[in-house]
Amino acid sequence: MINWANFISQMFNGLVLGALLALISSGLTIIYGTLGVLNLAHGAMFMLGGYAGYVAFTYTHSFIIAIIVGSLFVMVVGVLIERVIIRHFYGRPDEDQLLVTFGISICLVELVRFTFGSQSLTVPPPSIFAGITSLGFMYYPTYRLALVGIVAVALLALFLVLYRTRIGMIVRAGIEDSVMVASLGINVYRVFAVVFGIGAMAAGFAGIVNAPVVSLTPDMGEAILVQTFVVVVIGGVGSFPGAILGGLIAGEIISITSMINPGYAYVMLFAAMTLVLVLRPHGLLGTQSRA
Repeated sequence: MINWANFISQMFNGLVLGALLALISSGLTIIYGTLGVLNLAHGAMFMLGGYAGYVAFTYTHSFIIAIIVGSLFVMVVGVLIERVIIRHFYGRPDEDQLLVTFGISICLVELVRFTFGSQSLTVPPPSIFAGITSLGFMYYPTYRLALVGIVAVALLALFLVLYRTRIGMIVRAGIEDSVMVASLGINVYRVFAVVFGIGAMAAGFAGIVNAPVVSLTPDMGEAILVQTFVVVVIGGVGSFPGAILGGLIAGEIISITSMINPGYAYVMLFAAMTLVLVLRPHGLLGTQSRA
């Protein structure tokens, strides 16, 4: 039965999911916007971050160390993948990029499955955020409330990197016109490696902080990848603010529809994406084209 308590609870759930999707999508959108690469391995980076955090937490029993170590590990993996494989596919047809990143995703998933098995793993939330919190009109898991704040801080940090640093200026310029950036004497390939690493780290960070909410499995990145691509389309390819707006919209659509009929959650999500494409083909905050 639907009542106000359930509706508000689902709104909070949608906010948590939306914030998480916004963080993952921000990494994906800057990778495509700057490098022009359709990265189907992004969901695997999300999964890899969760497992890297799990390993770090197992040895240190510190959630903060798990976040730091896991995020840096995924960033390093992202840079290595870009340097060894992805750099050879710039300028290649989109289908080549799709195939190679899809292959990378399969390799990462099966490597994790071989190492940890298929059984789900869990990471407990920090003791300070354990239990539930009374909001006056309902009780809500404390960590889920904290997760919104954690993701907001991460998005703010990513915003400052993109809009308040030299590398961020180069990245945004590369999104608009990568040829012009190269003509200015900037080593765009070095920038590309950094961008791919930052994008991977955003997904890995999301995987770690989401671990106390959803159990870790090798296939956990598949569903999140589909949602992330929808978010990028809704918000606008290459738009950081669009990724945030699209993530929040998608999170609420999935959560509220799940309250009414879970079977239609994805139907409504894709219906919203279709509506955006019809009314605004380049996304809510996207630009007309990528140079």
